[in-house]
Amino acid sequence: MPYIGFTAQALAFILAIYSAVVAIVAHVKASSDASVRLLGSAKNSALGATALLTVAVIVLEYLLITGHYQTAYVSGVSNNSASLFFKIVSMWGGQNGSLLFFAWIMSLFTGSIFLWRWDDVKHLLPYAIATMQAILAFFIGLTVFFANTFEQLPFAPMDGGGLNPLLYHWGMVIHPPILYIGFTGFVIPFSFAISALIMHQKGDAWMRITRRWTLFAWIFLGAGLLLGGRWAYDVLGWGGYWGWDPVENAAFIPWLVATPFIHSVIMQENRGMMKRWNIGMIMVTFILVIEGVFITRSGVIGSVHAFAQSAIGPYFLVGIVVISAFALFLFVSRWEDLSSENELDGLLSRESAFLLNNLLFVSIAFTVWWGSHFPIISEAFTGEKIVVGPPFFEQVTGPLFAILVFLMGIAPLMPWRHVTIRKLMQLIKIPLIVGILTIIALYSLTWIKTIWAVLALGFCAFSITAILIEYWRGISARRRAHKENFFMALTTLVMKNQRRYGGYLIHLGMLFSVIGIIGMEFYQVETQQNVAVGESMTISSPFVGTYRLTYLGLSSEAGADSNVEIIKGTLEIEHNGKVVGEIHPYQEFFIRQQQPMTIPGVHGYLSTELYVIIAGWENNGQSATFKAYINPLVNWLWFGGIVFILGTIVAGLPINRRSR
Repeated sequence: MPYIGFTAQALAFILAIYSAVVAIVAHVKASSDASVRLLGSAKNSALGATALLTVAVIVLEYLLITGHYQTAYVSGVSNNSASLFFKIVSMWGGQNGSLLFFAWIMSLFTGSIFLWRWDDVKHLLPYAIATMQAILAFFIGLTVFFANTFEQLPFAPMDGGGLNPLLYHWGMVIHPPILYIGFTGFVIPFSFAISALIMHQKGDAWMRITRRWTLFAWIFLGAGLLLGGRWAYDVLGWGGYWGWDPVENAAFIPWLVATPFIHSVIMQENRGMMKRWNIGMIMVTFILVIEGVFITRSGVIGSVHAFAQSAIGPYFLVGIVVISAFALFLFVSRWEDLSSENELDGLLSRESAFLLNNLLFVSIAFTVWWGSHFPIISEAFTGEKIVVGPPFFEQVTGPLFAILVFLMGIAPLMPWRHVTIRKLMQLIKIPLIVGILTIIALYSLTWIKTIWAVLALGFCAFSITAILIEYWRGISARRRAHKENFFMALTTLVMKNQRRYGGYLIHLGMLFSVIGIIGMEFYQVETQQNVAVGESMTISSPFVGTYRLTYLGLSSEAGADSNVEIIKGTLEIEHNGKVVGEIHPYQEFFIRQQQPMTIPGVHGYLSTELYVIIAGWENNGQSATFKAYINPLVNWLWFGGIVFILGTIVAGLPINRRSR
């Protein structure tokens, strides 16, 4: 079976290269009858590569499920005591398997484009196919020559090492596949952008036809980031969700660049502007995706999320350089083809708001990229690896994010071309009043006087109000014109203007998440104390009052997996003098790996959570050390993520327009 899997990989690599070459030849012979046959052959080869990679994935899953430990990868990530579920998901639990899984998902994208109608951009297909298949061949080649998932050991062990204990969590089970979908999905718009440049195409047909593919990749990348944050919150036991880790940032940076692209395509469609921005940003997004995969797998930067250092790093780097150099050459050589059809008419306009939006996102992306790569840069120039910590990222990006929050409310209200200051003030009058009153009200509270937090919450109130007013105006207009009830007016309004109102919903989701981030960053409270059985510790926050935690004892039990032993602490919770229940933080000790995992106990309300971890114990549990956090508004973060995903789905739904 392992040889079947490896052979399938190798044949997929050959077919991908063949597809890329034949697609180019099909374009060269466009005027001959052979062109159609050659392009058909390129398509069939691409589908063949997808089918063969699917076979390789099925074979690897079979080896994982049956415990074929002579396969080195299976021996490293699975074991006899693992449940069937975790045997299946260990496909992406290690370096080689996850790379095969990544290539397979990319092949699903490159193969599925042939199920789509491309009538408007049929002339772009040859070079788009060639670009996709060349990139796919690069990733398959890594699995064939440098990271062979089906490599065999000289002997057959009786058992395997098992998954990294960090991966035994539902968030990490679904986080990598969702993140990989987000990463690989950008190959579609990138390939069509490259094809448009090669073909000297000046229009926006490639962009319109790939818009939903871009939105699809963007939402999965965003959802992957959200799930990664949830995993960190639930498993790492430090009371937070984001640590500005280099590998976290490696996924965050392309999302930051793709976001302004999704906004500025509207300008190109409506005003014929920002063509250079759009081509440049989709290119940079995909290059950053590949670079992010490189950071994760090369071991050049240490991270709790990264795979072990491997031999593929140099080859990955060569691939990044080649793709980047080719994209840059095309971009520079087609500079004149990308000139705008219109110019900026005024500083007070929707165009200028979009431009500012782009500049802010790109500035944040560069800041995060620079901070993440600074250890490499400093070591190259000084010989000393200097790590940049969270304070740098927060202090530099915080003000830029605050401006973006304010812009979310003002940009949708601004008309195209130009608006007078007087008209603009009329449009933002009510949101501005709400924002100012929010700032005054919050600052009047003696316990919330953190000026940056107060201003940020005021900006959130301004933008949320502006968006809700836009919804109210549309609903009111429909109710007057069509005599519809509120729910029918809302539903019809959104479905007839999906991009607009789906976009507003995305903004609302992001603003809700910002509220959660502000609460965590500025008002989180923590304490740590060693207590004996029967003793208590307290923690207070002006958001929810005082918690009194009384230690009742420590217990031991077997985990669902025979490789896991659970040590659980029990504390009684009093909230403002009233007993409200118990909380059970615990540690999972993975016997085979000799590694503990600290899992928090959580007691929460809609807005705030009490988060407790057990840091250690003495005398068989007669005393123990607990670390407690009060996390204000943290659930706004997760709720906002759900609204964000819902809004993206609405904005990306197929539009059925009745013919006029």
